[in-house]
Amino acid sequence: MFYDRTDAGLQLAGKLTKYAHRKDCIILAVPRGGVPVGFAAAVSLGLPLDVILAKKIGHPMNREYAIGAASLSDYFVVPHEDVTENYITEELQKVRIRLKEMEERFIGNRPVINPENKTVILIDDGIATGNTLLATVRLIRKRNPAKLVIAVPVASYSAAEKLSAECDEFVCLLIPDMFGGVGGFYERFDQVSDEEVKDYLGRSRHA
Repeated sequence: MFYDRTDAGLQLAGKLTKYAHRKDCIILAVPRGGVPVGFAAAVSLGLPLDVILAKKIGHPMNREYAIGAASLSDYFVVPHEDVTENYITEELQKVRIRLKEMEERFIGNRPVINPENKTVILIDDGIATGNTLLATVRLIRKRNPAKLVIAVPVASYSAAEKLSAECDEFVCLLIPDMFGGVGGFYERFDQVSDEEVKDYLGRSRHA
């Protein structure tokens, strides 16, 4: 059990000390909930923090089932016989409208951190199914990081198994036998606002 996302980030940093103060290492947090976790870990480890702006592309018959993912500059889709090119095009447009809004809110005009040839530590506040994070991982892979580490406070067993196979290192503090949802493992699990995300990112640049 974690008190809040800051507590989870500090505990996670304790398992990532071999990456502390490395110039070739960055932390990418999944907004919004992963940002306070990533911030606490980044400050503790002396690493730069940024957000990863990516969203899954869901199957037309089940939007929770990820068939791909998109960023503002790239995308991938696993071919499915019952998914048309028109559907993919329409979903890409919708996803990129949302991502552009997020970019304007969280990043603005500043340059984003390039993950190429770097050790990337991807952080979220927890993983239930792993589908969305899996799609994000495959997008990051296309940016040619030197190493990809997934680090989370808590994950379901199935998600941990799925994602461990997709990264170079999987760090998770808690993989419970019974998983009812990420929020159940935090005493405080308030919704993270856009303003809080901007504040964490601003503070990390001055840390």
